[in-house]
Amino acid sequence: MSASSPDAELMALLDRVGQRDEAALRLLYERTAPRLLGLAMRVLRQREWAEDALQESFLTIWRIAGDYRASLSPPLAWMGLIVRSRSLDVLRKQAADRSHTQSFDEEAIAETVPSDVNDPVDEVNASEQARALHRCLGELAQQLALPLGTVKTWIRRGLDKLRNCMKQFA
Repeated sequence: MSASSPDAELMALLDRVGQRDEAALRLLYERTAPRLLGLAMRVLRQREWAEDALQESFLTIWRIAGDYRASLSPPLAWMGLIVRSRSLDVLRKQAADRSHTQSFDEEAIAETVPSDVNDPVDEVNASEQARALHRCLGELAQQLALPLGTVKTWIRRGLDKLRNCMKQFA
């Protein structure tokens, strides 16, 4: 069995889920839920919340499996992004629920939370922007009939040249 066969199996299952195959969703869940639950647990640190996030994630996977593109990311990474995003949603919901039942002193919170900790909302937005950028780059690569890495290299070089040119006028 080759190293790529687990990915191939997950890609085939995602393809079937995209075609609304409930049996494929069950198999996909059986194959991936333990690892994805672990990811949710690392973000949320509470099993009940992690299980809720995992359930929401699989509902999302059911809805958008047809959008999955193997050329953009491995299947488990794609599902992991969904789980992470849903986990951050749960964190925001729990924070909102707490803010409705308690009054917080924002200065006290600011003093207790290290400044280098990213805001979950910012992380979700960055993640969504990264996915959108990756999709756009994938489309561009497809239109140019070039590998994605080549397109990224060309863009990076172009931005470097533009940055150097702009330095002359700054």
